[in-house]
Amino acid sequence: MEILRNINLASLLDTTISLTAAFILGGAIGLERQYRQRTAGLRTNVLVALGAAVFVDMANRIGGHEGAVRVVAYVVSGVGFLGAGVIMREEGNVRGINTAATLWGSAAVGAVAGADLILEAIVATIFVLAANTLLRPVVNTINRKPLDVPSVEVTNTLHLIVDSAHQKHVLAQVNQMLEQSRYPTHDLEVRPFTEDEVEIEATLAATSVDGDELDALIARFQALPAVKQAFWSPSTTD
Repeated sequence: MEILRNINLASLLDTTISLTAAFILGGAIGLERQYRQRTAGLRTNVLVALGAAVFVDMANRIGGHEGAVRVVAYVVSGVGFLGAGVIMREEGNVRGINTAATLWGSAAVGAVAGADLILEAIVATIFVLAANTLLRPVVNTINRKPLDVPSVEVTNTLHLIVDSAHQKHVLAQVNQMLEQSRYPTHDLEVRPFTEDEVEIEATLAATSVDGDELDALIARFQALPAVKQAFWSPSTTD
């Protein structure tokens, strides 16, 4: 019988070691994610690492190293689809990219363990954990940086609420004042706001601005008779 012929205790021991390593290392990655209450936590990362290890180990046994290499390629693409499922877009902000990348890292660790490269899998786990822990203070420090400093590239948008009857006159003045201030517009949109008002939305071409200069511009816009409201907002989203 084929089942009996496929029984190989040495190979079974090898598989057990590979899957145990994938379970423990995937659990280490998932434990950090679970502690931070992320979407993909302990069980998800363990299952991703285990699944990758099973596929690579099976291919290694059946098709040799060449078969394992082909399966690794499928694991990479398959986990990519899984990661896309945890990425969400909420009110213009993208969330879950780090979680998706961590799942990718867990799959890589599992694939390495399935290929019987246990020490390499341990090293890979250390680097994935370091990316999610040691780099966190660095990211937090950068994120606290003001958005109006020259080194930060953002999309800056001016918003003006204007009387509909005077929108052409105000548009001409806005363009003129922005050109004089060396803040040309990248895009200019006019949309209805109320029955007798429109919103003028001017996106600046400059990716770095002086906040004080824009505040002074807004004050000048607000002084125009037809302008009811004026403000500007930076955004790091495309």
